[in-house]
Amino acid sequence: MTQKVDKQRLKIIDQQTCYEFVENCGKSCQKKTCKQWIPYENGHNCVLVTTRKGPLTLREIGDIYGLTRMRICQIEKKIYKKIKEHIVNVL
Repeated sequence: MTQKVDKQRLKIIDQQTCYEFVENCGKSCQKKTCKQWIPYENGHNCVLVTTRKGPLTLREIGDIYGLTRMRICQIEKKIYKKIKEHIVNVL
């Protein structure tokens, strides 16, 4: 009986990405070795599921990564600057 259940479960997993499976089953991901894993239960421990749920505040992002809101703001500004420089260089 358990082999049949396992085969059915594998069929479901084969047709979905990892984050779709986690999101659809409503359980948090436990695969800490995954590069998308974050310690955020509201997003099922998956950065992809978290971003699909909508925007987060700088404080929420900081809490996830163990950084202050101000440090996240600094990183954000640096990213915007790099994007702007890239766009200017391309055009």
